[in-house]
Amino acid sequence: MGAVKRVGLIGCGGIGRAVVDILGREGAANGVSLGAVLVRPARVDETRAIVPKEVAVVSDVDALVAAAPDLIGECAGHGAVREHGAAVLERGADLVVIAIGALADDALERRLRAAAEKADARITLPAGAVGGLDVLAAARLAGLDRVTYTSRKKPAAWKGTPAEKAIDLDRVREATVFYRGKARQAARDYPQNANVAAAIGLAGMGLDATDVVLSADPGVGGNEHRIVAEGAFGRSEMTILGKPMPGNARTSMLAALSLARALLNAGARVVI
Repeated sequence: MGAVKRVGLIGCGGIGRAVVDILGREGAANGVSLGAVLVRPARVDETRAIVPKEVAVVSDVDALVAAAPDLIGECAGHGAVREHGAAVLERGADLVVIAIGALADDALERRLRAAAEKADARITLPAGAVGGLDVLAAARLAGLDRVTYTSRKKPAAWKGTPAEKAIDLDRVREATVFYRGKARQAARDYPQNANVAAAIGLAGMGLDATDVVLSADPGVGGNEHRIVAEGAFGRSEMTILGKPMPGNARTSMLAALSLARALLNAGARVVI
């Protein structure tokens, strides 16, 4: 095996802690070592108590990249992408963005692309809570005619979002649609819930051409994501019923697993 890849994390909430655990179990076999975790200064001490002692806990980007120069995974939300994304890329480290909805901001996307080009770095957008993005990205080469993403989550998952103004979440008794529109607006209005919409848009027809339907459904058994695509390649339908992260109904467990896989791929000899 060649040199071990040193990777890092921005954030150590529910997703971050899950990724830390997975890298601890799987990292050595994949040629990957977790070098550092970046958190806000107020969270340094509590984070040190939950990560392995050999992992540096830092609060500035220079220290993060020094300890993990190969690849940095973001799992701290849109604000973290805006605050740290370009800085990581400018220092030559590759970046994995799980809060893909942040790229619905055109100015931020351009800034990240420019930083990556200048430093010869790479931005990776993992599939997150869904699958099938490889199908969309490949099918796009021949031309896509329609892509629709439909999300169903329990009403509690939409608390604290604009859905509360569209419908009375406490009175929902059956599947109720509260948003129909395009992926860009969905990602902007529902940053903690609709990162998937942005990922699907970027993989396929674009953020402004991808149709999105969001609904609250007390009867759904988890976080349901359905993607329907049609084009020159044919037709594709994919439905995933994902379990939410423990204690966080808005985020699918698969999002953490997808980020961990992207980091492990940095050192893997066979990449899927």
